[in-house]
Amino acid sequence: MITRHCLKLGRATAFLFAVSALPVAAQTATAVLKNASGQEIGSANLIETPQGVLINLSVKGLPAGEHAFHIHAVGKCEPPFTSAGGHFNPAGKKHGLLAAAGHHAGDMPNLHVPQSGDLTVEVFDADVTLAQGKPNSLFDADGSSVVIHADSDDYMTDPAGNAGGRIACGVIH
Repeated sequence: MITRHCLKLGRATAFLFAVSALPVAAQTATAVLKNASGQEIGSANLIETPQGVLINLSVKGLPAGEHAFHIHAVGKCEPPFTSAGGHFNPAGKKHGLLAAAGHHAGDMPNLHVPQSGDLTVEVFDADVTLAQGKPNSLFDADGSSVVIHADSDDYMTDPAGNAGGRIACGVIH
């Protein structure tokens, strides 16, 4: 009797272990980017990884040249997109990937848009998560958004890297 009961427990434990070892579907999010005229100009697909969030960005019709690309602190995109707030910065750091004391969690490398105005790129942000309830979650109380700026980010000037106006914005869902 004890042996049969232990065998059943052993099988149940083995089943639970096997189920817990199965790959979990990656948490994902999306953002539809629009310009100030309300035209859809692209999208961002975000994928949670064990080390951060991978962002697949695809845009069309942007001005050629270098443009700052950031995650902003508020999930609101009303032109001229100042409604998106400042950069996502839950740790309260200074701006810029070259800042000695660290950088905002939403600071990312500049985009290099070719003459065609179309760009598809992957950017990795190790400082954010899609997991709700964490201090660096993009799904905090007021959400977050992705923003493309008119100019390039100088990677050091606080608070926004002299990146110029905001030319595209998308709320992360």
